[in-house]
Amino acid sequence: MFIILLSSVSSAIACDYCQKGFADKLIENTSGSIHEAELLSLMRASGSTPNASQAMPITNTLQTNTLQVDKKVSKLDADKLSEKSSDKNLDEKSPFLKSPKETLPPTSYVEPGTKADKKITITMTEGETFIGNGVTYKGFLIDGKIPGPTLIVDEGDVVEFTVDNKGTVPHGVSIHAAYTQTSKYFGKIPPGEKRTHLFRSVYPGVYMYHCAPGGHAIPMHVLLGQYGMMVVRPKNEKYKMEEVLGKKPDVELYLLQHELYDSGKAATEGNALYTMFNGKLFRYVESPVMVRPGDFVRIYFLNVGPNNISTFHIVGILWDYAYWQGSSRPENTFIGGQTALAGPSDSWILDFRIPEDEGAYLMLTHAVGPASRGAIGILKAEKNATRTPQILADGPSYTAEEMKSYISKAARRISPHEPGSEQLKNPWRLPAGETKANVLIQGNSYYPSVIEVPVGTTVEWTNEDVFTFFDGEFAGIHNVVGIQGPDQYASGMLGHAEKFSHTFTKVGEYTYMCTPHPYMRGIVRVVDKKI
Repeated sequence: MFIILLSSVSSAIACDYCQKGFADKLIENTSGSIHEAELLSLMRASGSTPNASQAMPITNTLQTNTLQVDKKVSKLDADKLSEKSSDKNLDEKSPFLKSPKETLPPTSYVEPGTKADKKITITMTEGETFIGNGVTYKGFLIDGKIPGPTLIVDEGDVVEFTVDNKGTVPHGVSIHAAYTQTSKYFGKIPPGEKRTHLFRSVYPGVYMYHCAPGGHAIPMHVLLGQYGMMVVRPKNEKYKMEEVLGKKPDVELYLLQHELYDSGKAATEGNALYTMFNGKLFRYVESPVMVRPGDFVRIYFLNVGPNNISTFHIVGILWDYAYWQGSSRPENTFIGGQTALAGPSDSWILDFRIPEDEGAYLMLTHAVGPASRGAIGILKAEKNATRTPQILADGPSYTAEEMKSYISKAARRISPHEPGSEQLKNPWRLPAGETKANVLIQGNSYYPSVIEVPVGTTVEWTNEDVFTFFDGEFAGIHNVVGIQGPDQYASGMLGHAEKFSHTFTKVGEYTYMCTPHPYMRGIVRVVDKKI
């Protein structure tokens, strides 16, 4: 429902029923809520408190663009509003607005049973992967990697999309390229089950897709690593650079920037431990992208985030053309530029030429803190370079034997939802003289995930996850259940800000978990007071 304070805006459009109903509710102040009282106070202060007959000055807005203004609402100038709403030159003043003569494409909805042009299947699991620099990451994967596979379709394609949940918890998918309902088909897919749905690709661009099992779990599964890039290529309209040069790119690089975290608390607060391109720290420093002087290069850039902003830049390069959201439309096309500013899920297509001078052209996010944590790469220009025409945004894939070797030799193992190697080696210790330890439940994790306390200490857990709405994986509700140790303990289900305490009277190591989210693990180490 949209609320419009008539005295503070120059135009207003709303439906009769909603406007009148909410106005009546405000006047009566039926619930006594702070929100209602604040709105009513604002309206009284402005001298425009409505009554039932004044609540809706605009009628029949779906059939006509004329405004019916009640005479008692004297502060609105109906003539000016009508002039503004019917301005014939509006599309000329703002190039980002469509001309009234333009037709819109259909939405992505297609009738069940429609023949598909493309068929896509992705597999959702939990697991561990190698992210470079001696570090492994345990989280949620798509097709066994982070990011998941790069999905490429054409404008107008009917896509048959299948999600196969081979994990142990509910998963799902949100497809940003789909201009239609997907949540009710792909939300909360139980372990061991599949879901399939059809949609049409209607707008060319660079899009994010990610796990979306419903409710609180949607951001959690994104933070844990389940995402990828989907590109819809234009069917007829060419990108400006192709028109100017009369050819396709020599090299196409699909580049996805993303972050990983070592605790749920860090994830929900945006404190990334590592930032990278395409699933590996300094991946394209280790293996530069080879180009030749004079090459036409195109980068499909997507900042997944899921928290940090990127200002993508290449040292020694200016964009010849940059296309916001990856759209080929002239309205989305920019000429020149040094960086591409992208918040989480923002995207660009960047077209440029490699200068005549050979050498290394450094790629990075110019938010240089994250860059130094892994988001740096190299375009290496050599006269006789062996080029790879298309480099996808898929994360690296490893065999079971390769992963076994990486894990055994890892300098660090991290996970946002269970203790990593650093926490196991250096647990949080209760300061001398204190008798109570506090553990937060935040971002589907326990923090600190490993604590060491003297025997007789009381440990109190507090649920700091807030979002408890919608259907899906149990949303923001947690518990604490001992699964290993000298003593047994268990809490009930804890909503936001609710607490559970247990006093540990026996020396030993206690492992506990959250039963709605079995991947959440924590450890309490109880030591003798003399130690």
